Amino acid sequence: MLKLSVVVPFYNVQTYAPDALKSLELNAREDFEFLLVDDRSTDGTPGLLERAAAALPGAVHLRRDRNGGLATARNTGLDAARGEYIAFLDGDDWFAPGHLARTLAAIEALSCDFVRTDHVQVTGRTRSVQRVPYGPQGVVGDPRAGILPASRATAVDYPYAWAGMYHRRLLDRGLLHFTDGLRTAEDRPWIWRLHRGAASFAAVGMPGIFYRRGISTSLTQIGDERQLDFIRAFDQVIEDTSRDRESELLLPKAVRTYCAIIAHHIGSIERFEPAVAKKLRVMSAAALGRMPRPVLEQALDSMDAERSALLRKLRRRTPAAGAPGAPGPTGAAA
Repeated sequence: MLKLSVVVPFYNVQTYAPDALKSLELNAREDFEFLLVDDRSTDGTPGLLERAAAALPGAVHLRRDRNGGLATARNTGLDAARGEYIAFLDGDDWFAPGHLARTLAAIEALSCDFVRTDHVQVTGRTRSVQRVPYGPQGVVGDPRAGILPASRATAVDYPYAWAGMYHRRLLDRGLLHFTDGLRTAEDRPWIWRLHRGAASFAAVGMPGIFYRRGISTSLTQIGDERQLDFIRAFDQVIEDTSRDRESELLLPKAVRTYCAIIAHHIGSIERFEPAVAKKLRVMSAAALGRMPRPVLEQALDSMDAERSALLRKLRRRTPAAGAPGAPGPTGAAA
């Protein structure tokens, strides 16, 4: 078995893909494979990947039949992975030389299910280190300890799949696949499931991955309907957490985080296209209506006055049954 499989989706990133591919070359080992997943790019990305597959040691070029989004493209790579360990990279980001070998050495030394690493956020010419919001470093712990408290940022609020490395047993147990079709917030149900279902993890620092922010190809910069997938993603977080053995303990964190994300999007609603902004309001109001009422009230009471007032006002807009974004018969989005 290969030691490491690195899943790297690409979609219309011909400007940035060369940096990602060069960084893979600087991390290559004979027991590493790089699964280059083309999500049906329409620019020059496929040609770059074809050439990389011929020249980059360990490269495997996978081309999807149709565009499915980041979550589905990652799943394509996971289905083909042969390594004992799994890592991720996005096609517009890059690794520091030797980062993968260092992270692999750390997870093997700790003998845990997964490790989380810091990363370097790149915004234009500005770079800043973003830390895993978890105190102990290099110490194996219970992943559930990385969920609470509800009142501050914790490890589940650091959802980046590429900021870490994962043992294959998690893949075999169904914990590493993403929800097919999610175009944004795809890491959120994933990270919650990982922290609820894995047996051990550690934060190890090592900021050796460079994450581009604010680029035009990033979905976070596009105000179209794909952004609304965060509602489907967090609905899944709430649903899955509601079935957890410690649901009473964990639901306040899940609900409060969902509320904070809704407030963020409503607070910057001017970046959305008008029709999408209208749908955002309706779907967000419906989402608040689906949340467990006592837990929601607790979350709103714990937030600052501005966000709490915004969300309480929005909740009063809950649409009637049958309206777009209203709860369906089972309480899920219609």
